[in-house]
Amino acid sequence: MSFPVISEAVRIERLKPPRGKVRMVLDTDTYNEIDDQFAVVYSLLSPESVQVEALYAAPFSNDRASTPAEGMELSYQEILRLLDRLGVLAEGFVFRGSTAYLKDRDRPEKSEAAMDLIERAMALEEEPLYVVAIGAITNVASAILLEPEIIKHVVLVWLGGQPVHWPSAVDFNLGQDLPASKLVFDCGVPLVHIPCYTVASHLLTSVPEMEHHVHGQGAIGEYLFETFRDYMEQYDLLAKEIWDIATIGYLVNPDWVPTALIHSPILTDQATWSVDPSRHLIRQATFLRRDPIFRDLFEKLRQAR
Repeated sequence: MSFPVISEAVRIERLKPPRGKVRMVLDTDTYNEIDDQFAVVYSLLSPESVQVEALYAAPFSNDRASTPAEGMELSYQEILRLLDRLGVLAEGFVFRGSTAYLKDRDRPEKSEAAMDLIERAMALEEEPLYVVAIGAITNVASAILLEPEIIKHVVLVWLGGQPVHWPSAVDFNLGQDLPASKLVFDCGVPLVHIPCYTVASHLLTSVPEMEHHVHGQGAIGEYLFETFRDYMEQYDLLAKEIWDIATIGYLVNPDWVPTALIHSPILTDQATWSVDPSRHLIRQATFLRRDPIFRDLFEKLRQAR
């Protein structure tokens, strides 16, 4: 399949760190762990920086869901629980995503989420729609395959995979759907890539910190704290990364997530990176300032209670 060509000048302009309020949709495997819940809430409590237009449930499969379809539905239901505690209406705002991963990179998995993304992106003429993805990239890749022209209308911010210098590209998000992951690095969509290790991995927190800052902060704060505490007890953890708030932190204040333009790496069949300096540019995060992001999230939870 061929994709629209974007000039490097336009791509570089699109990839400039945002300095004003942006329109965005959030694609999330919300029930996979406990970090997506914080990212969903953080985005909705940051109206000065982001206008959240839709939430999409992404597929996942692990010890919490036996199939991608089950994972997607569990994520959909988890989004509804979050919105209920925030007092946000879900109708016309939350959409179910793919029930399977891509079988190959030319065969999309059609879903409500993919179709809604296409409709919203194609309706924009000037400013791009920011597509923030914090799970397997199936829904977004499917939308691109169904309507390649959306590449001209979006900026994709994806937390998935590892830095280009890492010996393996794999993390949970990237490895769930390798054909979809390959596609977003190859198709030319303006991409802000936030790796896990050395970047989002700085977002470690603990039960005592969460108890101090999140416990008792209204219905949503209590839900986030209880979900976090129960997960930590279940897996006998002392600290845990809240990976996914890195994406929202980048949109709230790009200075908290330093980035650099690099040539889009090639994701190999062995899930390693290969470098080709003739390829188009993407923006990749190189570091993350943990404290300002957590401080901002905690303060917004206090204000919202």
